[in-house]
Formats: sequence, C-alpha cells, structure tokens
Amino acid sequence: MWRAAVLLCFILQGATVAADNETWGYVEIRHKAHLFWWYYKSPHRVSSPVKPWPTILWLEGGPGGSGVGGGNFQGIGPLDVNLKPHNSTWLQKADLIFVDLPVGVGYSYVEDPSVLATTDVQVASDATELLKALTKEIPTLHSSPLFLVGESYGGKLAAKIGISVAKAIHAGALKLTLGGVVLGDSWISPDDFALSYAQLLHDVSRLSDEAVAPLNRMAAIVKEQIAAGQFTTAKMTWTNLVDLIDQQSDGVDMLNFLLDKGEGSSTSQVFPSTPNTIDGLMNGVIKEKLKVIPKNIIWQGVAIQVFEAMNATYMKPAIDEVDQLLAYGVNVSVYNGQFDVICSTIGVEAWVKKLKWAGLKSFLSTPRQALRYCDSPARCLNPVKAYARSYQNLNFYWILGAGHKVPVDKPDVALRMISSIVQSPDS
Repeated sequence: MWRAAVLLCFILQGATVAADNETWGYVEIRHKAHLFWWYYKSPHRVSSPVKPWPTILWLEGGPGGSGVGGGNFQGIGPLDVNLKPHNSTWLQKADLIFVDLPVGVGYSYVEDPSVLATTDVQVASDATELLKALTKEIPTLHSSPLFLVGESYGGKLAAKIGISVAKAIHAGALKLTLGGVVLGDSWISPDDFALSYAQLLHDVSRLSDEAVAPLNRMAAIVKEQIAAGQFTTAKMTWTNLVDLIDQQSDGVDMLNFLLDKGEGSSTSQVFPSTPNTIDGLMNGVIKEKLKVIPKNIIWQGVAIQVFEAMNATYMKPAIDEVDQLLAYGVNVSVYNGQFDVICSTIGVEAWVKKLKWAGLKSFLSTPRQALRYCDSPARCLNPVKAYARSYQNLNFYWILGAGHKVPVDKPDVALRMISSIVQSPDS
C-alpha cells in the first residue's frame, strides 16, 4: 500500500484543513487492481462513551463516478471545486472516507483491463478488502461506527457492500462496527423506476396525454426482461425508454423534473479543462498535492470503461439485499429528492413495499413526521423541509425541493438528516 500524509494545507478565508487531519493512498485489492482512497478526520471530532464519533464511507453513482472528485469537491467534502469551504460539509458530523470505486474510476486504476469489475458482488468484495486495509491505516476506524452512504448506483453498491462487510465482521475477518447503510436516491429497483416515469412526468406537465401509454408499454417490457433475467437487453430497452422521454418531454432533466437537461447546477461540465472545473482541479492542483498518483492516470468525472464493464449487472435489482440487511439488524436509511425522475420517489416507495422484512407492515402504518429543522422547536415557523418515517431499523426521508443529488440541492437539510442518521455526539 502507498500512503501519504498531507504535505500542504489549504488555508482559504480563515478555514484550514490541517495537515494531520488527512490521509490517502492506494490499496491493491486484487492483482493489478488499485483502489484510491482519501480520509478526512473531522476537526469537530469529540469522544463520548455513549455516542462514538462516526465515520462515513461515501459511494458515488454511475457506476463510473468518482467519489474522490464528485462526492468530495462537488458534494459533502470540506472544500468545493474552487477550494473554498463547504458550509454544509458532512465533516462537521463525521469523519469522511472517499473512494474511487469500482476500480478504474477516478484515480483508481487497473494494469490490465481484464481485471475491471463486472459484477456488483466483485465490487463489494473489493470494497471489503479495502476496508480491511484501512483498519490498519486509520486507527480510529476500530472505535468508530462506519456508515456506508451511497448515491444513485452507489446506493445499490452500498447495499451489496453492507452485506459483504456484515459477513466479514461476523466471521472475524474485519474488525469494525457497521453503523448503518444509507441509500440516497438509489438504483435499487430499475423496473419500479421505469414504470414510474410516464405518470410522474405527465402529472408535472412534462408529458402529454398521448405520450403516457407508449412509454408505459416500453416500461412494461423492461419489467418483463428483468423478470426473465435478460439484464443486458433490459438495459437497452430502458435506454430507449429514456431517449423517448427526452423526445416527448422536450429534454426534461431526469435528475430534476423542474429543469431541462444540462440546466441543473448538479450537472457538472467536464470540459473545457480549466482549474475551476472538476477535471481541471483533479488533474491539476489536487494531483500535485497527493503526490502518489501515477503520471499516466488522467482523472475523469465518469469512467466509461467501468460503466461498460458493469453492463450486465446494471439492471439487476437489489431489493433482496436491502431485506438481508434489515434481517441482519443493520440500520438502513433511505432518502429521496422530491424532484428526482431517474430514481423517483414513487419508484422507491414501490420497492420498499416489496420488502419481505417482518417490520414492513408496522413501518408503513407509522405516521410520517414533518421536519422543519428549527433551532428553537417551541416557536418554529420554518416551512417543512422534509418528512421522515422510522420503525425499528428502517428509516425513510422524503426531501422536499431536491432532485437526484440531495446534498447538492439541499445541503443544509442533508446535513441535518445525516446528523440524525449517524447520531454524532454533538447532534
């Protein structure tokens, strides 16, 4: 393993990321397969025997998105792409680990394309091997509950990794505590999402009456193909479905139905490569700072070769994995943005109702709680920011005013939510 301590600090507008609060490096998780990780120790970290300080492992979507780049500088990390402080960084509530996963994403790389992961199970195994190595590199992991937080396809991976980690802990092969799995606008049930698109977009005036039936017929074919195990064919049909939606809706943004595609702040521009773009940053000052990145590795926001390698597993659902986590007693939290289309709230509610978990009926009958997030609850005049429902080890957060990327669209609400989930000592 390569490991490096920080060689410089970012000091901007009075904010400092201290040199002893960051660690990063590579782990060769399989022969010729190298995963890159970056750990931030929170400056707000306090010790409590009742509430240990948590650690969050962020898992980016795609598959092919970079957690070290996108999740960090465009999401929940301490600095943004202009190296200015994130006011709502999750580092206020937990230590953070970002990883470029699956291998081949971002700064992670393979020496031979044949070792790229092709299944979610392989990615979960790789992540578990990474964590085994990190327990030796990050001493606080032994006493810090670990929360796997995944967004979009990263949520599907979080469910798979959660099972792998839970089994490794039970077998004594991994010495840490799994605090929970968090599924953010997650790609858990592709057929439920496909079936939701037409009616949702019609109800919000982005599709005409005439467009609904053809789209529903195509979505029904996606469902049939998934049921038959024809996952590669289902992906082609789903892609055609999304293309037809694009035509019929005049280019609705599938990440936020209030926008047209390319209009949203969460849709980053990869080119041109200037220092203020994420690729300019990652291939410039950040690569220079880290020192350990091979010269031939060019960071990209999306690794197409990784996405293509995972083609056959993309449309496989992960409802059973969520069920397994709940049966193991793992805390599972689901959150979803109100304006998301690609992983719509309607679709998420549909797959949750398919769970075989013994507590499902009681969960569904539990009233939702309106969250206004006031500092003085006795005189709270804030509008409702979100809704929440919890029963035993399942939690669901409906985030109002957000699209697919909740931490980007509603950073303050996301921070409050994650604080509640991970139970930081200062919450």
